[in-house]
Amino acid sequence: MKTHYRKGKAFPLQIVLVVPFVIQIFGAVSLVGYLSFKNGQRAVNDLAEQLIDRTTEVVDEHLKSYLSIPQTLNQINADAIGRGILDVRDRQTLGKYFWDQMQAYDLTYIGIGLTTGEGLGAARYDGKTITIDDWTAKLPNNTSTYTIDNQGNRTQVNARWTWNNFSESWYTQPIAADKPIWGKIVTANLPTGPYISASASRPIYDLQNRLLGMIATDIHLLKLSDFLRSLNISQSGRVFLLERDGTLIASSGTEKPFVVVNQDIRRLRAIDSSDPIIQNVAKYLQKFNGFRSITQDTDFQIEVQGKRHFVDAIPWRDKYGLDWLVVVSVPENAFMAQINANTHTTIALCFGALVVASVMGVFTSHWIVRPILRLNWASEAMASGNLTQTVETSSIQELNTLSNSFNYMAGQLHESFTALEKSKEELEDRVEERTTELKKALEELQRTQFQVIQSEKMSSLGQLVAGVAHEINNPVNFIHGNLVHVEEYTQNLLAFVQLYQQYNPNPAAEIQTLAEDIDLEFLQEDLPKMLSSMKVGTERIRQIVLSLRNFSRIDEAEFKSVDIHEGIDSTLMILQHRLKAKQEQPEIEVIKDYGAVPLVECYAGQLNQVFMNILVNAIDALEENSAKHTYQEIEDNPNRIKIRTSVVNSIWVEVAIADNGVGISKEFQQRIFDPFFTTKPIGKGTGMGMSISYQIITEKHGGKLECFSNSGEGTEFIIQIPLRLKVYQVV
Repeated sequence: MKTHYRKGKAFPLQIVLVVPFVIQIFGAVSLVGYLSFKNGQRAVNDLAEQLIDRTTEVVDEHLKSYLSIPQTLNQINADAIGRGILDVRDRQTLGKYFWDQMQAYDLTYIGIGLTTGEGLGAARYDGKTITIDDWTAKLPNNTSTYTIDNQGNRTQVNARWTWNNFSESWYTQPIAADKPIWGKIVTANLPTGPYISASASRPIYDLQNRLLGMIATDIHLLKLSDFLRSLNISQSGRVFLLERDGTLIASSGTEKPFVVVNQDIRRLRAIDSSDPIIQNVAKYLQKFNGFRSITQDTDFQIEVQGKRHFVDAIPWRDKYGLDWLVVVSVPENAFMAQINANTHTTIALCFGALVVASVMGVFTSHWIVRPILRLNWASEAMASGNLTQTVETSSIQELNTLSNSFNYMAGQLHESFTALEKSKEELEDRVEERTTELKKALEELQRTQFQVIQSEKMSSLGQLVAGVAHEINNPVNFIHGNLVHVEEYTQNLLAFVQLYQQYNPNPAAEIQTLAEDIDLEFLQEDLPKMLSSMKVGTERIRQIVLSLRNFSRIDEAEFKSVDIHEGIDSTLMILQHRLKAKQEQPEIEVIKDYGAVPLVECYAGQLNQVFMNILVNAIDALEENSAKHTYQEIEDNPNRIKIRTSVVNSIWVEVAIADNGVGISKEFQQRIFDPFFTTKPIGKGTGMGMSISYQIITEKHGGKLECFSNSGEGTEFIIQIPLRLKVYQVV
């Protein structure tokens, strides 16, 4: 009976060897390129947010510092006038007093206007030369501008002009408000150049609390633009300040916040700016029902001239009435250049590896296939009945052996057929057994390799943590130790000051003025509190350092009696950043139910690694469960991790770690300690953490590690290890 075999499409061996290898390399190259691009985008977003946050913090601190000077000076001067220390009728002394303050602070103007119509001020419009303006109540040409020598004395009159207090908002606004305020931003085209300033003003009173007039201090707003241009971000992005009507105050660009039209200065609206970035950002902000509707930090992304920009708009206010917007814009291409270059380099290297691997694959396959083809031709001849075939030897040892075996087989073909039939079943069993053994050996090798790598990582981490803790510990102990002496010295000084005040209740005017300037009463009250806060802070740092050292155990023997509660607490301290409240979920509550557990002989570092693996898995489970619920639902049913320790039968210590997360199904519980098994998404788990933990507990400590869970009801891991090494050896 003749048997017919159905032939399928056959492929040459060379293609079978080369094509899958090339496809595999190509897939790896594509995946690497894609991941490189996605990681680059993620890095750009994170870096842009960090840069914007850092810039807004710097701008906020500068505005607080720069804009507090005028109001502070006004308060100091108003208090001096109110107490009679500074006489507004002594024009010469008052002029020198203002001249001294202009020398000490970067101001453009400081002066007073009186209810009598008189007034006096010191000006520095060009940023260098200080002049004195002195005016009377008799109009016109009632104001004289004097040049000043290096001692603050008037030398000569430069100009005469007319000034009327009662018709100027500079005077009327603070009088009407009857409190410290910021006046409207003013501009002027002076002979020294364009001028834009903000004026801080307040009313002034005499000893009998009668209104004398007002005092004002101006600052040049172009200095804010100079500061914004000095920021690192100004080279590639923009930082600018807006009033609530959309008018520019200052910017990091080259454009000034005003334009000069026919010798007349006009304020510039942001939407009319010649800077395309400022203009487009301002137009986008107008979509929020106007600039006044932006009451909180607002971030977004826009396209400007085909380039993406990250933008953040933050309201900025002070207690004297200022209400501005701080806007920061950063272009994406400021970060993408190096990332794109790295991505291109990675792709080029991968492509080069693909070409080299393909060429080598073709060469290798050709080298292997030629001897096999000779064997194939001889086999076909033998299948046709010609048993006198012989095959040439090959330069490949294995193929050479195969050729010799083939030649021997040709001479013993009939005997071999019989032997093959008899040994067929035995051979299949042996192959299956050997395959199973090899598979187990491969799994054991992979687990051992991963454990060695993990051990090296933990060892390096321990050394790093211990080194950092050691370096921090010395200066912190020095500071903490000296705080006791600083506190003692401070108390002595404060007691001395109080004793001095008791016996000299009416000190000299200069001492009284200095006491008011430095706010001596507040200093006496706040300094001890500050030292107490510093002691609490240094003690907190010492606790963190101790936790890091306890976790690393780098300064102790590998096997030693330790307090396992310290290891658990140190692990919790390291994981504190994951336990605390976040925007999307409340704090994870940790309940400690510690029993009276004596010192335990164990490998402390490895046991801490087990605690770390189990606690990290518990936190992951709680976060996964939180993603399915609202913030209020989580608050009603809080996330919890409960840690319980106890002694069992006087010879075992038991540690139970339970959470109320998503739980583990019965099917997965049976495989939870298998190597490379994980329930986490791809890329978030190796599947070795629980396997290594199981090995540490059972093999290194002779204990037990069990998992109890129901899907949706949380999970509990129970660790049991002997208290003493001799107990483990007996068991």
